Amino acid sequence: MATLADGETFEMWGSGKKPYVLRNIGGVYDCSCVAWKMQSHPIDVRTCKHLVKHLGVDAELARVGFDAMPTAIKKKLAKKGIKSTAAPASTKTKKEPEEKDVPAILLAHSWDNDQDVTGWWISEKLDGVRAYWDGKKFVSRLGNVYHAPDYFTAGLPDHALDGELWIGRGLFQKTVSVVRRKEGGDLWKDVRYLVFDIPSLTMAFFEKRDNKIEDVVSGAPYAERVAQDLCTGLDHLRAELARVEALGGGGLMLRRPGSLYESGRSHTLLKVKSFFDSEATVIGHTKGRGRHKGRCGALEVRWADGTEFKVGTGLSDKQRESPPEVGAVVCFRYQELTKAGVPRFPSFIGVRHDVKVK
Repeated sequence: MATLADGETFEMWGSGKKPYVLRNIGGVYDCSCVAWKMQSHPIDVRTCKHLVKHLGVDAELARVGFDAMPTAIKKKLAKKGIKSTAAPASTKTKKEPEEKDVPAILLAHSWDNDQDVTGWWISEKLDGVRAYWDGKKFVSRLGNVYHAPDYFTAGLPDHALDGELWIGRGLFQKTVSVVRRKEGGDLWKDVRYLVFDIPSLTMAFFEKRDNKIEDVVSGAPYAERVAQDLCTGLDHLRAELARVEALGGGGLMLRRPGSLYESGRSHTLLKVKSFFDSEATVIGHTKGRGRHKGRCGALEVRWADGTEFKVGTGLSDKQRESPPEVGAVVCFRYQELTKAGVPRFPSFIGVRHDVKVK
């Protein structure tokens, strides 16, 4: 019997030519074997014979319940008089039968590399999970609820805030794995709620809304105001973009001075990046070659306009062992479009659960 720390992996040899990879991502255990991938159970209440062997029968029985156990293990347990246990509540987001309360949030356009933005407000574009605080709970762009513990939401106001749930630069997938759980527990202690607006002040200019953020979140230990810097010109913008991207940040956001909080996309909010980000739907997997033989070589994806292409760069070895499923929405980065309208040099960033490909 052994354990796996958050982010730790373990290789277990079986009858195949390569080992199976076991891992713990934010408290969700998985295995690269087919048996784990083909289960109908939510991902956080799945197991397999490899996980059972490594973690122990009792630990897995307590984690996923009797019904999720491999058939051979069930038979052994049944001989001992153990025929059922209640499975833990799944942390996988499920579709709710009732209509979701989708927040009316402000969305950005891309900066056209030409518009003069001197005097606009600059902040870092965070690679976290967009979260609208409605005064009682965190809600995603699509109306899904993020079940933050009481200690995390303590001190937040009873009116709306707009911000991002964020762990750190380059840790988007880790952030997702924590905030999508129904019982995140102590894992939320690594998360910060970075606030960049107060939508409830509908008739106040941005500067007034921004000035109130620190006071509003002063009693909330896990909330902070996003720093804003006044843009002095193109050279300043370029230098700040280079600085943030060198640190692993996702780019910059620009807010027009004196702007109101609007619903939907607005030219008062612009995003600035050296590369473009977009989303596409996974429609298949290409088999790997050479070093990646036996694993996923690339994701076959379809863009919103129907354009189909492959995304291979950016996938880690672990992700190639267990790639995003068909139907998943993935975020990727690219430099420009080819003459045929295909993203040039697309690079995988992560799986998105808070957007849909229209």
